[in-house]
Amino acid sequence: MDTQTLLTSDLIQGLQTIRDYRSKQGRRYPLWVMLLVSILGVMSGAQGYQALEDFGIRHYQTLCEYLGISLKRLPSDSTLRRMFQSVNMSELTGWFNSWAQAQFAATAGEGFAVDAKSLSSTLTGHKESVQNFVGVVSVYSHQHRVTIAQSDFQNKSESEIGVVQQLLNTLNISNVTFTFDALHCQKNTAASSESGQSLCCNG
Repeated sequence: MDTQTLLTSDLIQGLQTIRDYRSKQGRRYPLWVMLLVSILGVMSGAQGYQALEDFGIRHYQTLCEYLGISLKRLPSDSTLRRMFQSVNMSELTGWFNSWAQAQFAATAGEGFAVDAKSLSSTLTGHKESVQNFVGVVSVYSHQHRVTIAQSDFQNKSESEIGVVQQLLNTLNISNVTFTFDALHCQKNTAASSESGQSLCCNG
């Protein structure tokens, strides 16, 4: 999905439904604008808050005209950082999963890769026997070349295996193939899939 198609979909309407937990005092930017700028920036290769601010500076005029908004400038890196610290990520992730699956409907025979990655700079408990970090499980569509579902978890309090099984239970798709790391060769993982789905574990 290119940027123009993305902006003409129901993405903006969906982002406007995300609850804003920031204090109203001093709120300069609508939450949906900051989320949209972040999404477009990442799609353009931005990595980090400063890169997202630079993206907003470069495309300020075009975005304001296209979105019909009037702002003196787009959010700075520190504003975006504070926004992501306050937003309800579970609510945002739930909305994204519903939106992505509606936009990229699965077809019979399609293949999906399920994998988990740890987020950079989230490692804590360096001297403890069991360290903690934030991980994200993603379900990737090979046909559409996009992620259609994801879920985050704390490594110290949640099992990646359990998170994958819960995520599979939320997917309303059948007659497709899932591939996993060998870690997920579990009976319960197979039971989490719908009938007609194939599971393949990579060693």
